[in-house]
Amino acid sequence: MSHPQQQTRDDAPGFAARRVAADIIDGVLRRARPLDEQLDGRGAHVALAHLADRDRALVRRIVATVLRRLGSLRHVIGGFLERGLPRDAPRAETALLIGAAQILLLDAPAHAAVDLSVRIAQADRQAARYAGLINAVLRRMTREGAARLAASDPAALDTPEWLLRRWSEAYGEATARAIATANANEPALDLTVKDDAAEWAGKLRGRVLPTGSLRTLPHGPVPLMPGFAEGAWWVQDAAAALPARLLGDIKGARVADFCAAPGGKTLQLAQAGAHVTAIDRSEPRLARLRENLERCGLAAEVIAADAAEWTGGPFDAVLIDAPCSSSGTIRRHPDIAWLKRAADLGPLTALQRRLLERAITLVRPGGCIVFCTCSLEPEEGEQMIAAALADHPEVRRRPISVNEFSGLHGMITPAGELRTLPCQWPDAEPRMAGLDGFFAARLERI
Repeated sequence: MSHPQQQTRDDAPGFAARRVAADIIDGVLRRARPLDEQLDGRGAHVALAHLADRDRALVRRIVATVLRRLGSLRHVIGGFLERGLPRDAPRAETALLIGAAQILLLDAPAHAAVDLSVRIAQADRQAARYAGLINAVLRRMTREGAARLAASDPAALDTPEWLLRRWSEAYGEATARAIATANANEPALDLTVKDDAAEWAGKLRGRVLPTGSLRTLPHGPVPLMPGFAEGAWWVQDAAAALPARLLGDIKGARVADFCAAPGGKTLQLAQAGAHVTAIDRSEPRLARLRENLERCGLAAEVIAADAAEWTGGPFDAVLIDAPCSSSGTIRRHPDIAWLKRAADLGPLTALQRRLLERAITLVRPGGCIVFCTCSLEPEEGEQMIAAALADHPEVRRRPISVNEFSGLHGMITPAGELRTLPCQWPDAEPRMAGLDGFFAARLERI
């Protein structure tokens, strides 16, 4: 990352947004900082607050496009570099990625994309010596890049090899490639509506999905959309809205929500009439949960604690949205593909097992547990539940039926568990297609 004393003053139109985008991309690729952390909250890039709304939206679009199509962009750029990327100036690659994304994928004026990428390099002490190289590569990109991109294999290039291999083993090669293709498309905005989804679909120019979620294309910042301030709805992927509904009628029931922040499932449980205890170890994330509860006029007991060690209950039901690899959410969070490693699965599954075992001790006999992860990895889903059933004779599976509510066709496994894939729900408009990859199982304490 370049430092202020290394940067030259440059007020060229659009440069400030590109420089912020470069910092955030470097944060993901060079320092393994999650994208959401750099865009929102206390850890957000300080310069974002000084940009106009339009420029902030541009930053997000450039960053998401680079990360979503990173492998393809690197492949095309590499074809124009006889000696490969400069190893002593990582900002040079970032400048090339931003320029290539604008030229090939964002329909930006080519001359502006080239010029601003060169300026990104010039503002960095190490990359400045490569400004001429960046200029030459991107000028060739404007002439030859589109053909090279069209001839590439994005399904393979834009997904890390270890992930694509795992998905092929779990779901078959054709489905794995379909998942990778779905992840390349920027998704629409999914909402859970408190009342009358059809009415809000009209107000927000969206559509009601088979499972009841509302899907729309965002028009400006989410907090300025109709209904947000008065708490008529909250943002929640259609797949993420399913696990809470698997608990059935919970009006008046005592329900614990493990790993609850930022609160989408807590809001669902409270809206359904449950007495909710929301538990999460992150105070900053719980602050967002409390804000969401207040905005939506809903109530829950909020506790800052490690749910895997917390003692309480007994509860009629426990919902566990366990920390996981999040490999099912790459379409919404493209940085995940480049931040996660196969080695992460061991510690994550150990934590998931602890959470599930704690839930078993806290739920009353006859009570229900829903375990879910936003992961495509069988270790964090089907295998986790199989092991829990083998180790805990006091628990049995309560199979999920495709007829429990609409929209589940093709999402229920032979064992009676929920498995959604990003390539499901195809649509002629790619942004209106798909949903996050989720797993959920429903268990009963005997």
